[in-house]
Amino acid sequence: MRAATPRARVEHGNSLADLGLIALFCLIWSSAFAAAKFALPDCPPLILLSSRFLAAGVILLLLAKIAGRLERLDRRKVASWAILGAFNSALYLGLSYSGMATVSSAFTAVLISANPLLTALVAAPVLGEKLSALKLGGLLLGMLGVAILLRSRLSGGIEDGHGTLLVLAGLVALVAGTILFKKLKPGGDLWTGTAIQSLAAGILLLPVALATESLGDIRLTPALIGGWSYLVIAASIGGYLLWFRLLQKKTATEASSLHFLMPPLGLFFGWLIFREPVSLVDCLGIVPIAIGIAMVTRG
Repeated sequence: MRAATPRARVEHGNSLADLGLIALFCLIWSSAFAAAKFALPDCPPLILLSSRFLAAGVILLLLAKIAGRLERLDRRKVASWAILGAFNSALYLGLSYSGMATVSSAFTAVLISANPLLTALVAAPVLGEKLSALKLGGLLLGMLGVAILLRSRLSGGIEDGHGTLLVLAGLVALVAGTILFKKLKPGGDLWTGTAIQSLAAGILLLPVALATESLGDIRLTPALIGGWSYLVIAASIGGYLLWFRLLQKKTATEASSLHFLMPPLGLFFGWLIFREPVSLVDCLGIVPIAIGIAMVTRG
């Protein structure tokens, strides 16, 4: 008899170490939008992104080599990680950064927080993840909170409609990347795989960046150097390693539900760094989002 093929275990509880990883991921992921907004005035968005991903991929490969974790992956695994790089990085952030040229970093974080809603709705039929009445209720509450925030900012003329559409397109790409990770199950060493997805994203974005943007628009200011460095080290290396690790340990619905925490954190970082306005309606919109995430992640 053939032994059963072991499957990756999906954990539904949260140990103290898991909670630490979740907290660190949320802080890095939500602060990345503010760091990008910090660097964008001195560098076109796609050039910023492509250089960020290429640098992160090279650094990850070097770190994997030094740590003895560098793994030779077969063609299927390389292709799977490259596809994830296209959706999770190139399309998601390429569209989001382009949108952030005309919308605030806090508003971008709020829009991306709709990720759990769309992921859960797609994961139920595609991945067979159970969508209970409790989780469905939480998703609807989350949608209500996001709708309140959207209406507050768009009706007040604070945000641009075209930029909003670009960020929404980036959101769809992130949802697709999350579902694809669970479907493709790329496997292999996480450091090597994350390096490949980062390099793939950089390679995909580079020709588009050079064709549509000018290197002459780059200004090597302290803001650009600091923001770019944070995006490379914290977001592209730390953030994506944590995100893929959480996707390995949790269902797509549970992992993506962490993005419900991004609106309050995104609004906070936007206010703290750029003094972007936060209204009472914004704060009220966070309430159903917070209740929604509790319902979605409840066992």
